[in-house]
Amino acid sequence: MPVRVAVMTGPHEPMEVRTLPDPDLEPGAVLLETIASEVCGTDVHLWHGRLAGVPYPIIPGHVSVGRVAEARGVERDAVGRPLAPGDVVTFLDVHETCYRCYHCLVARQPNRCPARKVYGITYTLAEGLLGGWAERICLKPGVRILRLPDNLDADDVIGGGCGLFTGFAAVDRADLRMGDVVVVQGAGPVGLAAAAFAGLSGAAEVVLIGDPDARLALGARMGAGLTLSVSGTTPEERLDAVMARTGGRGADLVIEASGNPAAIPEGFALVRDGGRYVVAGHYTDAGPVEVNPHTDINRGHVDVRGQWGTDFHHLVRALRLLSRHRERLPFAEVIGARYPLESTQQALEDVAALRVTKALVVP
Repeated sequence: MPVRVAVMTGPHEPMEVRTLPDPDLEPGAVLLETIASEVCGTDVHLWHGRLAGVPYPIIPGHVSVGRVAEARGVERDAVGRPLAPGDVVTFLDVHETCYRCYHCLVARQPNRCPARKVYGITYTLAEGLLGGWAERICLKPGVRILRLPDNLDADDVIGGGCGLFTGFAAVDRADLRMGDVVVVQGAGPVGLAAAAFAGLSGAAEVVLIGDPDARLALGARMGAGLTLSVSGTTPEERLDAVMARTGGRGADLVIEASGNPAAIPEGFALVRDGGRYVVAGHYTDAGPVEVNPHTDINRGHVDVRGQWGTDFHHLVRALRLLSRHRERLPFAEVIGARYPLESTQQALEDVAALRVTKALVVP
């Protein structure tokens, strides 16, 4: 039967609802009935044309949760748990990583593989149901599927969405040490997840900087001991607050999760001599900033790291912690609104205008 999908035809073009035929599954493929797919900042960037190499038209939606409708010879998920029709799953949106190139085999950085493709971003509409803003999602052979832990439902996972996994990856990349003081710049889904997982990883204190107040309040529930409003404080006041908490040294670790270029110079000011600065929020080019390599990096002996996307192990480990600490990680409460396929244009506009923290497409 025909499957309804939301289509992004090009940058700044209005979203359209179209139909595609139900796919004939090849051996090793799985068909999902979509429960929910997120609308994240990446989708807004796609709509604004700020990502290179996107093969419009596409079906957006790179992080999704669905129910197994049909499986051709797939009886277990990617970590060996039984998989059957009706099971609720998520999956790694990155696919077709080659495992033959330098980055895959030598550097052990598959997230930098030049052959990798991403559901909802680099698959074109002509290739089929390869995005989450659709009634069904076709998981190609080899896509890494994870059945949700029994105590989690779709909202727990999709409320965090890609931010849940990216925030986890940023903390992982930082090599956080027990007792560290951590500053997180940005209170969106990535920042909230980074603050929560930093606390679970043994940070002595987590400072969360962002807006609006509702997000900061949620960040406090997730473990931030101090929250600072960007609109309600000046950079100097935020610096004073961090210095007061650290004996004048600065934070051991700063994680940038805002995507705002102005956060970068401030982050260098907030990190202590010999500290670490992880930049995870600049998924697209938001413009240059002035950085002094002597005062910001060299003299301060600062370790600067970028975190691009996520790997499969981040999904597995993040879901383990989410299952274990569900009450402390209320990502379902991040969900601000749900939109049918006919309203994906409104969803993009609402996320772009920061009217909702997490928007879901619910086909």
